[in-house]
Amino acid sequence: MREQPTWRIPVGILSLLAGLIVYAILIARYVGDWIVGWPSWAQLVVYVVLGLIWLLPLKRFLIWMETGRWSPPG
Repeated sequence: MREQPTWRIPVGILSLLAGLIVYAILIARYVGDWIVGWPSWAQLVVYVVLGLIWLLPLKRFLIWMETGRWSPPG
């Protein structure tokens, strides 16, 4: 367990926030125009999937924020 705060925590939080904003803008800008004519249920599926995709790299990112390594400790 870490005793002292590290620079990775605030940098990681700010990076995560910036990344999510960029991701949301890209999705809204490009995917919205692409699926505008689809039925509502299909749009819902696409947005739910895209809303969950950003979670895929989150585990390794959180591990890096805590340990400084990209893989879980052995």
